[in-house]
Amino acid sequence: MAYRKLGRDNKHRRSMLATLTKEVIMKESITTTETRAKETRKFVDKMITYGKKGDLVSRRKALAFLHNDKDVVNKIFNDLAKRYENRNGGYTRILKLKERRGDDSLIVMLKLVDEENSTSEESK
Repeated sequence: MAYRKLGRDNKHRRSMLATLTKEVIMKESITTTETRAKETRKFVDKMITYGKKGDLVSRRKALAFLHNDKDVVNKIFNDLAKRYENRNGGYTRILKLKERRGDDSLIVMLKLVDEENSTSEESK
């Protein structure tokens, strides 16, 4: 599996990705660089898939990755799993915003897809 190192060692990278994943789940959107967003998207999708499974093993895996943050895991298993029960992946969307001054890094918004809005758009 290929992954981005993001200029950090393994522990720092995993911690940063777990924190970004928690923020996306709780706030439902974050603003970050494109490379971080693309890497974080994988973990957000994995956590929501765990929530859709709903078994004890999935809950423990989610807790282990998200630093035992029970509020985030409860939101995944109680709210997001129900919201995306008919969707088979692709729970996040990346919207390009601007380039950062100084290093011209692309700034994007990583947000959860609104299931209600996407179904109404498909019907049009």
